Amino acid sequence: MNRLGQWSGQLLLYAAFAATLAVFSHWPNYQHLAPDRAVIKVSFTHQGQRLGDCTVQTPAELAKLPPNMRAPTRCPRERAPVSVELDLDGVLVLRQTALPSGLSRDGAAAVYQRIEVAAGQHRIAVRLKDDAHSVGFNYHREAVVTLRPAEILVIDFDPAHHQITLQ
Repeated sequence: MNRLGQWSGQLLLYAAFAATLAVFSHWPNYQHLAPDRAVIKVSFTHQGQRLGDCTVQTPAELAKLPPNMRAPTRCPRERAPVSVELDLDGVLVLRQTALPSGLSRDGAAAVYQRIEVAAGQHRIAVRLKDDAHSVGFNYHREAVVTLRPAEILVIDFDPAHHQITLQ
């Protein structure tokens, strides 16, 4: 008799757990975006240019170093921060500067920003700067895009082709 009570109690607890899961899987209703909205995501990781130039070591400088450290050129590790600006229909909506990662500031800088916009046609201008020695932006991309409701446009940087991509 005691064994039957244990099985009944366990079955009752499993049923309560399943009912809780069923209720919360359908309620409350979650809507990711309003029906007339779209999303623009600026998402990339990019290594900025080196902050300093490589120098050629003289034979005297090389002789002072241990044998395993005698590289003919010495390059600084630190990289420039990466700056990005995004104009949407002629209005600046994003201006962000990302610092390089890593203890020596020699890694890639990461940018991620999500911008919710009205669906429809938009004029987009993206500018990226990865060189601390240059005055202006190194990369530019302008385009007119038509976003459908719930569509996601991703703005990225393609390092192989050295260009900003819209996908």
